[in-house]
Amino acid sequence: MRPLPIALALTLLATGFAAAQEPRADSPAKELFGRAKDAAPLKARAIGFYSKGCLAGAIALPVNGQTWQVMRLSRNRNWGHPNLISFLERFAQRVPRVAQGWNGILVGDLSQPRGGPMLTGHASHQLGLDADIWLTPMPARTLSTEERETFPPQLMVRKDRKDIDPKVWTPGHVRVIRTAAEDPLVERIFVNAAIKKALCREAGSERAWLTKVRPYWGHDYHMHVRMKCPADSPACTPQPEPGGDDGCGAELESWFRESIINPPPPKVKPKPKPPLKMSELPAGCRDVLLAK
Repeated sequence: MRPLPIALALTLLATGFAAAQEPRADSPAKELFGRAKDAAPLKARAIGFYSKGCLAGAIALPVNGQTWQVMRLSRNRNWGHPNLISFLERFAQRVPRVAQGWNGILVGDLSQPRGGPMLTGHASHQLGLDADIWLTPMPARTLSTEERETFPPQLMVRKDRKDIDPKVWTPGHVRVIRTAAEDPLVERIFVNAAIKKALCREAGSERAWLTKVRPYWGHDYHMHVRMKCPADSPACTPQPEPGGDDGCGAELESWFRESIINPPPPKVKPKPKPPLKMSELPAGCRDVLLAK
């Protein structure tokens, strides 16, 4: 058999390589985005919705700042849209000024380098616009890499799940959450219903910021801050408006029903929800995944 011409061989090799890298429509998106180790070298933009999308042009939050430390470094989830990174840096600088005893913040998961669905954990955090900020104040020393993997957060909620734990909750927590909520680029903040109850009780007369703070499952040791869709991201789908009330009425009370706090075991074990496929993400996420 005669050997192929070098030019043709190179063409076939390049074509085969590209085909091998082309994501299949039925591929689980989390397997592909979860393997990305660095950001897509594209113009920064969030694509899709917070729980069904991806992120181009992400930047990493430095793992150490004067007023923040990033936790769980092995996850490689300290990536975000520039708007989120800018918010975290200015928010962290404000925290020691508004809350006594706080040296700064401990930062949990943001997004993966290219956003998208995660191999484990969150359904959201896909656009680089979500951040988990622990409600444990940052220590006065720099934590080691090992400590950042094992350092336990303080739970803010009582064991009966009906209110905050007064042994750990302080007025500083109210001021920290309020400071985040009053940032004009913040769209929503999710906390445990017991934390929302404490905020409603302790907010005082200026309550407009409470509208952004809404109860959600879990979230008993951190607040989940969500940024608005950036102006540079026309393909970003915004979060629906929360309504004009402060969320301290019937909506909040519904979270404390016995069936919610202590739900009975299901009669039939629910089937696991199938993972998102590449075909279910916005078309632009293919380009984000393939960008080199």
